[in-house]
Amino acid sequence: MGNDAIKVAVVTGSHGFDVMNFHQTFRALDGVDAYIQHMDDFAGSDEATRKSYDAVCFYHMIMDTPVDGEAWYAGQPKTAMEQLGDTEQGIFVLHHSILAFPQWDLWTDLTGLADRAFDFHPDQELHIDVANGDHPITQGIDAWDMGDETYTMPEPVGDNDMLLTTDHEKCMHSILWTRQFKQSRVVCFQSGHDNVTWADSSFREILRRGLLWSAKRL
Repeated sequence: MGNDAIKVAVVTGSHGFDVMNFHQTFRALDGVDAYIQHMDDFAGSDEATRKSYDAVCFYHMIMDTPVDGEAWYAGQPKTAMEQLGDTEQGIFVLHHSILAFPQWDLWTDLTGLADRAFDFHPDQELHIDVANGDHPITQGIDAWDMGDETYTMPEPVGDNDMLLTTDHEKCMHSILWTRQFKQSRVVCFQSGHDNVTWADSSFREILRRGLLWSAKRL
């Protein structure tokens, strides 16, 4: 890993995943030094440690609005989340994390998803279209097909830059969008259920570039 790699906290919780292949996916991202950890560990870290990451990638599906002090081992999740955007630290919301905290206005403002009611559809084959090929994340990326779990849910609202879309009948139209949350660049990526998707070269490149862009390194 080069000295110029960005340091990324990858925050998990309340949703199982293929641990070995998930770790291998992040290890394969050039320029990304990933520290995969449960929300309890992230929220249990001190503020200086949390803010030392160049970007935070969320891959959790915690549905209850966070509170501080509920359990000694859980740290201060409400405080940790409320401090997001206080700096220019990048924020990447990956797959089921877009569904998280359905009753919390903070996550609505961060993701642009005002209504997070959803249905899910495993083992779908979908065609991904590039909606904005001029953005650094998608520049030079061609449309492609891949397998993934999809969500049917309301589309994001507000000031978003839509980068990837699909017309799949069992998927929301929006696949990848960026937005601003306070001082932070935010990337939301609906894709990323398991290694069928993680192993896809286009998915990995979008993930890599999205993390770099969120950290203002692209």
